[in-house]
Amino acid sequence: MLVNLKEIMKLAEEHSYAVGSFNTPNFESLEAVIGAAEELGLPVIIQFAQCHEHITPLSVIGPIMVAAAEAAAIPVCVHLDHGESLEYLQKALDLGFTSIMYDGSVLPYEENLQNTKKAAAMAAKTGAGVEAELGSMGRRESGQSGAEPISDDTKIYTDPMQAGRFVEDSGIDALACSFGTTHGIYLSEPKLDFEVVRQVREATGGIPVVMHGGSGVTEEDFHRAIEKGVRKVNYFTYMDKAGGAAAAQCLADAQEKEKPFFFTDAAMAARKAMKENVKEAMKMFADGRE
Repeated sequence: MLVNLKEIMKLAEEHSYAVGSFNTPNFESLEAVIGAAEELGLPVIIQFAQCHEHITPLSVIGPIMVAAAEAAAIPVCVHLDHGESLEYLQKALDLGFTSIMYDGSVLPYEENLQNTKKAAAMAAKTGAGVEAELGSMGRRESGQSGAEPISDDTKIYTDPMQAGRFVEDSGIDALACSFGTTHGIYLSEPKLDFEVVRQVREATGGIPVVMHGGSGVTEEDFHRAIEKGVRKVNYFTYMDKAGGAAAAQCLADAQEKEKPFFFTDAAMAARKAMKENVKEAMKMFADGRE
């Protein structure tokens, strides 16, 4: 069942949990995520990041994502993640996406705000929801599954008072908030400031907070973030890593048995592993829901 961002955030808010938002840049990951959500009976967000265009073009995978959401037995929002231009956001809306994220976090505040307002106006024409980002996680999502582990000191934590003004002036439905996470694989355990989440919620009148860069975060810290007001968790790196490990094992098994290695076997193994990884993540985000 295809729903928009407002509808799926309302479900998360009513039951005090976070909806998993999973990148699905290919058919195997899409099947894994939808299958996991249907087995658990939980709503889900499937998303495509602009930086994944080199994996499968939005024009190819986008219509498949929308069709899969429409056919699903659970509520599914189809979201464009980290849209870097208004033109690209419009492409997603034209394909039937029910949510878009404008990422102007590296721009000056006023430019980010003005472009976000334009994105909100565009989305309103189709009934789609809008997410934006304020602050910086130190590194933009690369989408590179083989990216090296990283550590940086360039994070700019979201200013709660600025967030209040930004949300009021832009009319967005969810805010990606910087409170200590970073995209990619960590060299060291992240240090999270949960008070930023609480204060952003307070200053914005309770807007759903989005957690980007969840890799390396402990289960306990996920629960603390959700308790403070995180309602959407973006998740991809560990899911992609699980699929890669399964494909590698498939190759190793074929070599050990001196048998032919087939791509389809690796793809099915990767899909199964990603599905199990996604199920564990979804259960963790929904643990303790009211």
